Amino acid sequence: MYEKHNQECAIDYINHVVEKFPFRIKIIRTDNGHEFQAKFHWHCEDLGLQHVYIKPASPNLNDKVERSHLSDKQEFYQVTFRKKRYDSLEMLAKDLDHWRDYYNNERTYQGKMCCGRTPMNTLTNGKRIWAEKNLTQI
Repeated sequence: MYEKHNQECAIDYINHVVEKFPFRIKIIRTDNGHEFQAKFHWHCEDLGLQHVYIKPASPNLNDKVERSHLSDKQEFYQVTFRKKRYDSLEMLAKDLDHWRDYYNNERTYQGKMCCGRTPMNTLTNGKRIWAEKNLTQI
């Protein structure tokens, strides 16, 4: 969680993501926000990541990210702010980290891509399982 909405924070976050994700990232897709402009773009290139901008005014091209933001809003922020008052950004960030861990690693989803798995399981095993599912449906 960042206090500012700028390229330095976006770069710090992408460094964190590259370091922590259990798989290699090849492409970063972002909107055209000021935090994703030249400095961020060239940092991605330096990391060996292709940075692709979505078409302006097309949030549907970033639908999975937009959906995750909606889930965060409805299932974390709205619920949490009704129950708890935060005295610091760090306290909120800690609770958000716990929520994201649950959301990605424990909670299963019945949707088309997850097929009853967690998002992390879908990312790590999804291609093989999805291929098997498609083959059995033919």
